[in-house]
Parts: sequence; structure tokens; C-alpha cells
Amino acid sequence: MAGDLPGGAPVDGAWLVVGLGNPGPDYATTRHNVGAMALDVLGGRVGGRFGAHRRGRADVLEGRIGGPGGPRAVLAKPRSYMNESGGPVASLQQAFKIGPERIVVVHDELDLPFGALRLKLGGGDNGHNGLKSLRRSLGTGDYLRVRLGIGRPPGRQDPADFVLKPFSSPERKELDVFLERAADAVEELVTLGLERAQSSFND
Repeated sequence: MAGDLPGGAPVDGAWLVVGLGNPGPDYATTRHNVGAMALDVLGGRVGGRFGAHRRGRADVLEGRIGGPGGPRAVLAKPRSYMNESGGPVASLQQAFKIGPERIVVVHDELDLPFGALRLKLGGGDNGHNGLKSLRRSLGTGDYLRVRLGIGRPPGRQDPADFVLKPFSSPERKELDVFLERAADAVEELVTLGLERAQSSFND
């Protein structure tokens, strides 16, 4: 591998940036899809349109992060359900020959309040079915993560039901700003490295 920037970001080579969610209009605006929503914002900055990949069971967009001179990246939204996300991601990893150290997964996080954002490398799956599937298919959990807080369900509501509900009216008023910040975090992560991005975005 070529030399690294401070914080561990490779100087060259492509990145695979994955936004987790469930496919279809019924799930498009639910809390569980906030990772895929952030990828849409990032895709708008990269330019072009997501299209179906022939091997990966995912919608992909190839471009450069952070502008014309930025790192090359494959943005991906699996077309499978959340608990089967690992298969499409592993197929894309193999197709584009991208190591786990250059995979960034953007996903919802129950243990962070709505609007909070954290970046980290590796860690457990914390009951998240998408992350469990990724670990099974990739054979590792040592990829970069952008964790987007959606908060805990109120009262005794089942978390499995909560994540499949749309954001509340107050949350929707702040959602666009939250997604733009998530896209900013991905850009800084792949251009400046994990440590720099953590110092800027970890609340």
C-alpha cells in the first residue's frame, strides 16, 4: 500500500462507502434508513446517479469524494433487506478489490441520541442486524463506521418497531442538517483520516 496520511487514510486507492437501509418506498423515510439517506446526500455532492451494479445487488455511484481531486470512491446502497446487507457489500468488495480498511459503513445507532454522530474503527454489532450480516459476509468487523444517532424508543416500544417508523415531526425539521453533517463526516474521514474526522465530528 502507498503511504498514509495522518490518521490512517490511504493516499491512493478506492474506497467503498456503504449506506445501510431497507429497499423500497415503504422504508425510505424510516429511522433504519438514515444511512442510505446520508448516501443520497453524499451522492448529490459526488454527482451522477445511482445505478444497479451487475454483481453486487446494490445501487452504486462511482466518483470522487470532496471534489475533482479527491479520493476515488464507490458509493453503495444494498438492495437487500438490512439483515442481508453483508452479501451485496462482500460482492462489491471483491468486484472492486477494496480491503476492509477502506470500507466505510454509515448506519443508524440506537445508543446515540437523535442528531448525534460518532466515527470509529471496528467494534461490536450492538444488536444491529445490518452490522451482524456484514461481519458474517466480510469475515471481520474491522471497517470504519459512521454511526448516526436515532435515539432509543419511548416507553416500552420494541426497538425493532421503532427503527421501522418514520422520524417524528420535530426530528424531520432537523433531519436535513443532520444528513449534511453525516456527508461532511464521510468526506473528512476519507480525505483526512479517522483521527482528524473524530476530532471534528465526534460529539
